[in-house]
Amino acid sequence: MSGTTSSVRARVGLRSDRGPVLLAMMLSTALIALDSTILATAVPSIVADVGGFAEFPWLFSVYLLAQAVTVPLYGKLADQFGRKPIMLVGIGLFLLGSVLCGLAWNMGTLIGFRVIQGLGAGAIAPMTMTIAGDIYTTEERAKAQGYLASMWGVASVVGPTLGGVFSEYTSWRWIFLVNVPLCLLAAAMVMRNFAERVERVHPRIDYTGATLLTGGLTLVILALLEGGQLWPWTSPAGLGIATGGLVLLVAFAFVERSAAEPVLPLWVFRRRLLVSSGVASAAIGAVVLGLTSYIPTYVQEVLGYGPLVAGFALATLSIGWPVAASQSGRIYLRFGFRVCALIGTSIAFGGSLLLLLLDEHTSVWQVAGTCLLIGVGMGLTNSPTLIAAQSSVGWGERGVVTANNMFLRSMGSAVGVAVFGALANAALGSGHRTPEALTDVVQHIAVVIVGLALVLLLAVAALPRSLQDLRATAA
Repeated sequence: MSGTTSSVRARVGLRSDRGPVLLAMMLSTALIALDSTILATAVPSIVADVGGFAEFPWLFSVYLLAQAVTVPLYGKLADQFGRKPIMLVGIGLFLLGSVLCGLAWNMGTLIGFRVIQGLGAGAIAPMTMTIAGDIYTTEERAKAQGYLASMWGVASVVGPTLGGVFSEYTSWRWIFLVNVPLCLLAAAMVMRNFAERVERVHPRIDYTGATLLTGGLTLVILALLEGGQLWPWTSPAGLGIATGGLVLLVAFAFVERSAAEPVLPLWVFRRRLLVSSGVASAAIGAVVLGLTSYIPTYVQEVLGYGPLVAGFALATLSIGWPVAASQSGRIYLRFGFRVCALIGTSIAFGGSLLLLLLDEHTSVWQVAGTCLLIGVGMGLTNSPTLIAAQSSVGWGERGVVTANNMFLRSMGSAVGVAVFGALANAALGSGHRTPEALTDVVQHIAVVIVGLALVLLLAVAALPRSLQDLRATAA
């Protein structure tokens, strides 16, 4: 298999109790998903206790940043040392970060400890999908990964509510401390039930590439997340951070060409299937970010509903996604990866067009139905594209391929933050946030989402038609 060198570890045996392993993966996914949403309703309580209102957005940014920039590194390490140790390291870091966050004494320390949580999440996120790819066949993966995706749906509904309950009736610190027994349970389940034997052959760690990649991605994503907020896009600070990140990434590309064990092999950007699945993943990340960022605000400030109803309208996106993902296997096994993904993208495109109809008089049921339609489409698109990418490589490359796919989704989300934020600022200008102005914002974002759906159509057109075609390509 191209891209695999002699020092990469090769699996020689894997015997696991799949049911408990999948439960452990679901629990681990639920942990990192909840910590992406649970803070939303707890911010007032946190600020009242430790202060730092101006800095609280960093609680979200640094978690996403630390998670995104480390995903490629963990993927490579998993291909070298095995999935189990990397998964346990991720759970351990997440546990440590959770304990420290629960003990934080001011906003600065809380932000710093959220970085540790993010470093753990960066290992857990790709490992759950990679392990599912290892222990389940291509025919079985859609249902297994649908179960994993369902955890994000549950978190989007339960997270904000649970955060509010802890903040109002106990203490916001329990938002983090409740993770302790759950992390211990997940680690115990992985240690007890997930068995892998890996042949180790003198590992070579690409320290230079890892440093350049982490530094470059950190600066680029930081510029995308905070540009237009902490500093103007064209300010010396903003341009300097973005330029510095790009310079480091260019240097990384040159280093990887001669590295014995590149931390992110450049061949993942040369294979048509991996590129198309990566583009699809990035577009999906941007679409989801746009919907989750602006639909709740639209439902509340334009349609006049409360936070609970707004959460319901968006939750249909997360409900439709895992349900469709779990059933996508039946479609791609019968009709092929490309047909399944094209069906999903067509449904998502139809839902995106319905976003253009949203105005001040739209029913909340129409909003919920539109989000549900897009969620179903994404579930039928995301699963076959990721599974096709995983199935096109062997065990020794699956970690890198899965991590790269998930990293590109994070990059899509980060770029989406920048683009949608710029659109919102341009539409609002210096005026007030009137219902009419906010409706214009949503319609501008809807136009971009329609464009992203078209990008999805082009990307999935490059997928193999069937499982047999995929195996022929990978052979």
